[in-house]
Amino acid sequence: MLWVKSFHIIFMVTWFAGLFYLPRLFVYHAQTEDAAGNARFKVMERKLFFIMTLGAAFTLFFGLWLLLGWHRRTFATEGWLHLKLVLVSLLFGYHYLCWRLMRDFRADRNRHGHVFYRWFNEFPALVLILVVILAVVRPF
Repeated sequence: MLWVKSFHIIFMVTWFAGLFYLPRLFVYHAQTEDAAGNARFKVMERKLFFIMTLGAAFTLFFGLWLLLGWHRRTFATEGWLHLKLVLVSLLFGYHYLCWRLMRDFRADRNRHGHVFYRWFNEFPALVLILVVILAVVRPF
């Protein structure tokens, strides 16, 4: 199971790299006024989203493998794991929201300014802190 856990962590890092950087691209994209810059950001966002989605899919795959193989026996008594799964579910919602925002940029329908994206960019960092503390400390 340590191999599965290792791959879960590796793909989680890949996913989070995208969760951190894609909204940062949105910040810069929202400030872009020229057509060439706009087109460049659209390509960068699309390619990053693809890699980020692969990271999310494999994180989910190996996470479920861990859950069914390792934590299945203790799932009912591990409150930290329940909260971690809720937070991870929120991250998948955030991932979906990133896709929606990227789609709006692609169609030149962005409705938010760069300040919105600066705040939007902070959410995955907060979730990461909580998830790591829950997984390592297991406070309850």
